[in-house]
Amino acid sequence: MSEGRDVEQDAPLSTRIRQDVPHSARMYDYFLGGKDHYAVDREAAERVLVVFPNMRTAVQANRAFMRRSTRALARLGLRQWLDIGTGIPTSPNLHEVAQSVAPDARVVYVDNDPVVLAHSRALMTSTPEGRTAYIHGDVHDPEAILAAPQLARTLDLGQPVVLSMVALLHFVPDIREARSIVDRLFTKLPTGSALVLSHATAELDVEGAPKVQEIYNQVGTTLQLRSRTEFATFFEGLELLDPGIVTAHRWRPDDTDTDRLPAGVTDAQVSFYAGVGVKR
Repeated sequence: MSEGRDVEQDAPLSTRIRQDVPHSARMYDYFLGGKDHYAVDREAAERVLVVFPNMRTAVQANRAFMRRSTRALARLGLRQWLDIGTGIPTSPNLHEVAQSVAPDARVVYVDNDPVVLAHSRALMTSTPEGRTAYIHGDVHDPEAILAAPQLARTLDLGQPVVLSMVALLHFVPDIREARSIVDRLFTKLPTGSALVLSHATAELDVEGAPKVQEIYNQVGTTLQLRSRTEFATFFEGLELLDPGIVTAHRWRPDDTDTDRLPAGVTDAQVSFYAGVGVKR
């Protein structure tokens, strides 16, 4: 089953997708081995790989964390997800993972990127028991996301919801604004809801990671790396699920996902913190 999608646009989609400047979502797709990127994205991504050769490993570890956390929460009985900063669809998408455990799971995806909008139909395929929807929305306007008709038709905010913002908040440079975004979204969700976050850091590779931040900033995408202490503030007042805040590949590793990464991957190679908190 498919739910409604936001199709209102100020200009034709083809005119809104810029091919002359690098884009973070397309660079991420390149690191993951996808096909939805242009020469300008590949050039910027290769610059990143020069200063941080393990970027492909890092994004794979981050993606694997999304899959494991989704399965874990579905096994705990959660059935609703609000995934903001979705990115270009890469199978298995979050709803495919959730519905592999719970066919009746419902997922609303949110992204403000016309590149993602162009591929949003891939996010709209659901099991007959479940439901998916896509909102073309901006994380900087949480109230508009919560008020979107697609969300109201798909999720019941009177029941627990997983708020997932994987590899997103490091693109919000002001930590006060980033905290406000999390608070404005999560306070509207009931007891039993979960917060799933991952975030890039410079603490684990003090040489390479700051150079990555510099390249992203140079190509027009503001990237703000944060410490473990700063990342932990997003979970204040929540109960962290074991193992707490760790690098992404160390959050409940299992054979399904660890075999996708090279043997002996280190924290420095991943350089993403990850965690899951629950509202009690």
